[in-house]
Amino acid sequence: MERLTGGYRPYLLLSLLCLFLYLPGLASVPPLDRDESRFVQATRQMLETGDFIRIQFQHDMRAKKPVGAYWLQAASVRLFSDTASHAVWPYRLPSALSAWAAVLMTFAFGRHLFGRQPALLGAALLASCLILVTEAHQAKTDALMLACAVAAQGALGRFYLGAKGSAALPGIGVALVFWVAIGLSILVKGPVVPTITLLTILALVIADKQAVWLVGLRPITGVVVAASIAAPWFVAISQATGGAFVGEAVKSDLLPKLLGAQESHGGWPGTYLALAAVTMWPASLLLWPSLIAAWRLRLRPEVRYCLAWVVPAWVMFEIVPTKLPHYVLPTFPALCLLMAAAVIGGAPILNSRGAKLWYGLWSLIALVLAATVVIAPLKYGEGFAWMSIPSALAIAGTGLLTTVLALRGRMRGAAMALVVTAATAFPVVFEGVLPQLDSLFVSRAAAALVAERPHRGPVVVAGYAEPSLVFLLGTDTVLTDGANAAVNLTKGPAYLSLVADREERDFLAAAAANNIRPVVVGMVKGFNYSRGKPVTLTAYAVEATP
Repeated sequence: MERLTGGYRPYLLLSLLCLFLYLPGLASVPPLDRDESRFVQATRQMLETGDFIRIQFQHDMRAKKPVGAYWLQAASVRLFSDTASHAVWPYRLPSALSAWAAVLMTFAFGRHLFGRQPALLGAALLASCLILVTEAHQAKTDALMLACAVAAQGALGRFYLGAKGSAALPGIGVALVFWVAIGLSILVKGPVVPTITLLTILALVIADKQAVWLVGLRPITGVVVAASIAAPWFVAISQATGGAFVGEAVKSDLLPKLLGAQESHGGWPGTYLALAAVTMWPASLLLWPSLIAAWRLRLRPEVRYCLAWVVPAWVMFEIVPTKLPHYVLPTFPALCLLMAAAVIGGAPILNSRGAKLWYGLWSLIALVLAATVVIAPLKYGEGFAWMSIPSALAIAGTGLLTTVLALRGRMRGAAMALVVTAATAFPVVFEGVLPQLDSLFVSRAAAALVAERPHRGPVVVAGYAEPSLVFLLGTDTVLTDGANAAVNLTKGPAYLSLVADREERDFLAAAAANNIRPVVVGMVKGFNYSRGKPVTLTAYAVEATP
């Protein structure tokens, strides 16, 4: 560890780890429904129209998130691709780079808290978490928000430790980093990171009964800096939409999440605690024993700061009715640093009977993932894949090796084995397994079917409205019902309609009423995971008149 943490080696090692974890699958996994595909389609429309203020999905205003992620995706597409391309990896690149930046900043910040060895291990554990690997592969806001959160919380932590005498007092440059990160985070995902930061400050002020250390952040100047970053676009979008964007965002996105389970994404308080074993996998091996160790050392400034980062924010997310696994991601850097500190510090709780029982239960997750690698192609792919056997054995083997090391009390070895487990499992899953699950990617199959048949005008789709299909077929794709899909065929034999099974009866009835004799020219069967139901898409046209 001493050799690994010297000079620039940690940054190089962490960069190589991120490359190994985040690159496989970035180009080969098709666009995912629904959020990712809405993002990439809205970004494409910005590039098509040249309007970088308003956010549109086809003809509808998309008042869900601010513009930051869309701008970064648009810049990436401009550099590496074009709007006519259906390649999704340029849209995903900002997320992958942001995940990488979050990992490097976790090390840079963590070394001021716990030293270079715990910081390196903590950053590696963060890089390896399932939920971060997943977000790095998706063109959304969450990896970008994590990078902003680490920058803001890292800078805040420097001021807190400086006031406690645990580190040198930072200067105006660190304060500037804090406020720039706050401003960028608002432009990416609204009030989430500022809320987490405010909760952290409140927890520390209440625990320590003092707030003088906040003066170093230069709040008045800082608010001006943050506002100068975020405010111009909010003013521009308000003018462009007559104030409708902000009002719709609050009414249709923010308030529904606070008051109820939006889009059926609900759960009881405690849901995130129950999911942590999976969302943090494989680092979750160390989670519960490390939290107990941290609580026992909560008077130490570095531990107190991480707990203030994690606990209030986690409680807030547990209380909010709408729940998605990635919501608690901004707390993961602090959790991973606490886990690494417990390992490097040799916390006795890591070798307790309760901890060893947890290690045994944790190993079941590795076995389930290994089994999934074999079963998924059988259920959703073309059948048994021989490559899945060595992959499953590698995943199960490294997972069980980690458990054995932990049970024997060799916690440093176990922690390093966790990183090896992630490096073994995730590239296989994202590059070798997911892209082959053809039944799950109905839009990809439908787009391939359409590409094989020359047609005129936009494709009309009835009963299947997933955003990924719009991205793959083009902005002018018409999403409608069965009756209108039948009317589309009255234009002539060069036109094409895709009809889902749930709209087929109405389609055929409307076709008969309009004296149309539709001909089946292709069919796609699969599983619509957004709705949790099987779906069949049938391509119809009419025969040319002799």
